[in-house]
Amino acid sequence: MADMIQSPIQAADAAASSPKMTARGVSVFYGEKKAVDDVSIDIHREHVTAFIGPSGCGKSTFLRTLNRMNDTIGSARVEGRIELDSEDIYASSMDVVQLRARVGMVFQKPNPFPKSIFENVAYGPRIHGLAAGKAELDVIVERSLRRAGLWDEVKDRLAESGTALSGGQQQRLCIARAIAVDPEVILMDEPASALDPIATARIEELIHELRGNYAIVIVTHNMQQAARVSQRTAFFHLGVLVEYGETSAIFTNPRETRTKDYITGRYG
Repeated sequence: MADMIQSPIQAADAAASSPKMTARGVSVFYGEKKAVDDVSIDIHREHVTAFIGPSGCGKSTFLRTLNRMNDTIGSARVEGRIELDSEDIYASSMDVVQLRARVGMVFQKPNPFPKSIFENVAYGPRIHGLAAGKAELDVIVERSLRRAGLWDEVKDRLAESGTALSGGQQQRLCIARAIAVDPEVILMDEPASALDPIATARIEELIHELRGNYAIVIVTHNMQQAARVSQRTAFFHLGVLVEYGETSAIFTNPRETRTKDYITGRYG
């Protein structure tokens, strides 16, 4: 009986290892075309998870199932089950607006609102009722911009338009906007593909800094980036999840021939 009693450390380890999100048997259709085929995967809070694979392999399509962004496409249909903290996110009772606050998204192309820097970050907390007044909103905006590594660059120009920032700054502003509603998961769809190498390095540093505070999933076509920023990597090919495991193992000792061929540049 004593063996069955968990110490606080064991209990914490067990809690840490339980997945934040799970997908089981997930397929995505656009009309009759199956874009993602029977994917099952666990997403953990303590890891950055990278989705890699050639263009058109289904990695971004699958990413969008995790916060129901595919709902915005009329021909899209999702089968299977996806859970956030054991709750079915496709259940009819799920509030999709609340879901997207809990599972934030940063897109490939920076897309700040045509509003001030302050209002870009304040918008989400305001509509979700996360601040009781201006003072609380100020705190949230500053904290979010600090976490996104942008505060020192914009603190004296918060009234300026977010669209006046450089591309890299705009992407960090979009990350601050996602953080501001206190999400549990952040999805990043090729967040640095439109940026120069210096801005890309800053985004990668930011991902390292945010790790552990949020479950982070990043889609990237850049294998070196996946190797640098992630602890878990999923390789997709032709809509199928071919292999999923520790990033170091995927890149140095993949189990599947298709993974090895992709990693070594035989196709892509």
